[in-house]
Amino acid sequence: MYLSIFLPWLLCIPLFVHSSPHEPTGLLISCGSETKQTVPDTGITYIPDDGFTLVGNKTALKTKDKLLPILKTLRYFPDTAARKYCYTFQAIKGSKYLVRTVYYYGGFDGGKEPPVFDQIVGGTKWSVVNTTEDYANGLSSYYEIIFVAGIRTLSVCLARNNHTVSSPFISAIEVISLDDSMYNSTDFGAHALVTVARSRFGNEDTISFPEDPYYRLWQPFEDDNEGVVSSQPSLSTSDFWNKPPPEAFATGVTCSTGKKLDVKWPPVSLPSTRYHISLYFRDNRAPKTTSTWRVFNVAVNGKTFYNNLNVTTDGVSVYAAEWPLSGQTLISLTPDAKSSIGPLINAGEIYQIMPLGGQTLMQDGTRWQWKRSQEASTIRHRIGPAIHAFPTRTRGLELRVRSRKRLELPLCKYHPSAAT
Repeated sequence: MYLSIFLPWLLCIPLFVHSSPHEPTGLLISCGSETKQTVPDTGITYIPDDGFTLVGNKTALKTKDKLLPILKTLRYFPDTAARKYCYTFQAIKGSKYLVRTVYYYGGFDGGKEPPVFDQIVGGTKWSVVNTTEDYANGLSSYYEIIFVAGIRTLSVCLARNNHTVSSPFISAIEVISLDDSMYNSTDFGAHALVTVARSRFGNEDTISFPEDPYYRLWQPFEDDNEGVVSSQPSLSTSDFWNKPPPEAFATGVTCSTGKKLDVKWPPVSLPSTRYHISLYFRDNRAPKTTSTWRVFNVAVNGKTFYNNLNVTTDGVSVYAAEWPLSGQTLISLTPDAKSSIGPLINAGEIYQIMPLGGQTLMQDGTRWQWKRSQEASTIRHRIGPAIHAFPTRTRGLELRVRSRKRLELPLCKYHPSAAT
């Protein structure tokens, strides 16, 4: 078991340093920087990491590449006598945070390949950091986890492992405060959520801050489905569970009337374990033209996820608090026989449920890729960015539907064979 090191004498700066409407609520740290750094387009400001750690060395990358400001510097940890190197942040006990770590090697140590090492959050091994492939392709990498602080500090540590041959390093750390109601179907006293995929469908642009005030990154996902639709004017999502940004409903993928819509998402094979899944839908037609219903059944890998889902222009989300996945994931939307219009899907989130004190099952953890060019603001990923519930619990799984209207939608039909 990995135990985090808390430094009581370390200067702790509250997580609400960035609390203006022009900044996400939380801490945005540019590691190794001597001054504040502002990211173009978003205008978000990152502060230096002084005061959050007492170990490691700062360096600026010697490169002619036009990098994002937060990728131009890093902090590295050459002390081989130590196994862990920790950042400590002041937190509110019981509060929920999105933690994102960013890495860009840049050959800071004169080598050709970045080192491989572990990262730990709150005393739990989170993942292995292996950015070799990303760096070879001119990309930086980032990792995400949703975590509830068990005490009044939150630690993010890097640790050497048997594959570490040079100095662990880090480019940036983001600790964003989330609303207590978000992702509250998870028992955060025993688990954390590791981001596998957060995607918008049918669009080439990434959703980020300020569209998403929680600085979640909704990455574009496109597949072989040719039917891409745009929704009518934006809707308010402040009452939706998980608080998705309105832009997540702006586009979607669909198919012809009477046909089943299959979406392979995320587009890679997943390890066999339990996941949180949230799917988002909205009828794209103008309200005055929706005299016919858009009703369909939702299945994941051939198992019923939700039956007779009626999707309106108000939008709806369906989620499973705990769902087994293994290998390639296929989402199938089958129209009801009486439905005169094809099914559609707008966005989705998948998180691996990680026991505290354990580690992710993915060999390199959940790795995302970020284009390093300042001109290219899109974000790429390798595996990968409603008011009340009417739950039904069946054999350990929980499916819930969130609708802006207070309508009790049909309860799900669960096939026990899915929980294998």
